Amino acid sequence: MCLLPTPPPPPFRSRSLFPQAILHSLHVTCLFLVHLIPVNPVKEDGLSSKNRKRIMPDPLTEPPAIDPIFEARVYCNIPSITEHSMEGHAPHYFELMSVNVMIRHGDRYPLYAIPKTKRPDIDCTLVPNRKPSHPQLEAFLSHMSKGAEAQMDGTLNSLPRYPSHSLCEMGELTQTGVVQHLRNGKLLRDIYIKKHNLLPRDWTAKQLYLETTGKSRTLQSGLALLYGLLPDFDWKKIHFRHQWSTIFCSVSCDCLIRNHYLEEEQRRQYSLRVKNNQLERTYVDMAKIVGIPTRQLRASNPIDSMLCHFCHNVSFPCTKNGCIDIEHFKVIKTHQLEDERERQEKKLYFMYALLATHPLLNQTVSRMQHIAEGKKEEIFVLYSAHDVTLSPVLSALGITEARFPRFAARLVFELWQDGKKYKEHFIRILYNGVDVTFQTSFCRDHNKHSSKPMCPLEKFVRFVKRDMFAIFNSTSYYDVCRRRPF
Repeated sequence: MCLLPTPPPPPFRSRSLFPQAILHSLHVTCLFLVHLIPVNPVKEDGLSSKNRKRIMPDPLTEPPAIDPIFEARVYCNIPSITEHSMEGHAPHYFELMSVNVMIRHGDRYPLYAIPKTKRPDIDCTLVPNRKPSHPQLEAFLSHMSKGAEAQMDGTLNSLPRYPSHSLCEMGELTQTGVVQHLRNGKLLRDIYIKKHNLLPRDWTAKQLYLETTGKSRTLQSGLALLYGLLPDFDWKKIHFRHQWSTIFCSVSCDCLIRNHYLEEEQRRQYSLRVKNNQLERTYVDMAKIVGIPTRQLRASNPIDSMLCHFCHNVSFPCTKNGCIDIEHFKVIKTHQLEDERERQEKKLYFMYALLATHPLLNQTVSRMQHIAEGKKEEIFVLYSAHDVTLSPVLSALGITEARFPRFAARLVFELWQDGKKYKEHFIRILYNGVDVTFQTSFCRDHNKHSSKPMCPLEKFVRFVKRDMFAIFNSTSYYDVCRRRPF
């Protein structure tokens, strides 16, 4: 898992923040800690049939102990797997008031290739009769070609609305990624539009809030989910805001101590890696196969490409010196899982996450408060984001059991009104369709003392506005962020 956020622009640079170009490079090369997902079909690459053996085992039930192969398969998030969700569940007398959705972009092409090996030959065009597909894919493709009237902030105007390269570009969304979010959108439509009538047929632009980073994969993922939610939507009502920061901190990004905790967390990651002799032997062996220095192989982040091969059930790359194999993959994946476990124990990432996510959570809370007071705008909110967006939010909320965000992961915040007591409002939080409300630090014990199946809104408000700073011996985000690192 890569922990580096997008750095703030001038004038907020400081000694603890790398120049933007360097930090962006580190962001996408944080060694082997990057997670990936499946991409679209792999074309023949000229390898012999012996080297093209399938590598993904048959689906199994969840094992009793941590299993790197099972965890990688879960991370692949194959669209053919049927998903059951708990979104929209409430007693009949409760009314759904608003929904805030944060997603990770869908399946993408790797950002890096293993040196001296052929990159996976992936087709990023959208072909409705090619698997994985979706009943809405053809209509989605047609609708995306009519979007000239949409309002897109800043650089978003220059981005394509769907992937279209016959040979994927680095980091490009694939057909799999589009299908994943069409499925997400359709699932949310069935619950929020058809069942709860959250948005009326004549919904207005003010009732929809859309925000995305400046990457084509996040914009395209957001559009795919939006099309699944509102098929053939009116382009004139669409306004995608551009968010320059991967942690969605907008104008509240200046926080020296936040970056201090991030740097300390990165040192912890590095220390854990260098202590792992099996991991080091694995990298030495892989470097010999590829024919480059071990340091160069590590810097090329080979797991980025290996996960692509794994998720597509295609053999790993081979050279004249041998083949990278499943055992190499298992060692690196196991280390990722060990790193996540230690991360929970050391709390450095948790401290970073509290400060990294406050601006985004504060927006969410303020929006919910306005709606609870009677405002009828921004009823459905969509943030199309990255793993480095969702992961710290989960950590800050105290949801320690959550898996690292897979591709096309979704985190949903629902606001409900008690139909018997109109002044009482409640929230539910769901991660990939699972209700995690009572896993949060601020509402973990509420269901032990109340018959209500949800968390009171005021508990969430108090946590975001005050309690999340208690660990820093403060009650204010700006007070904490003004402090100098130790």
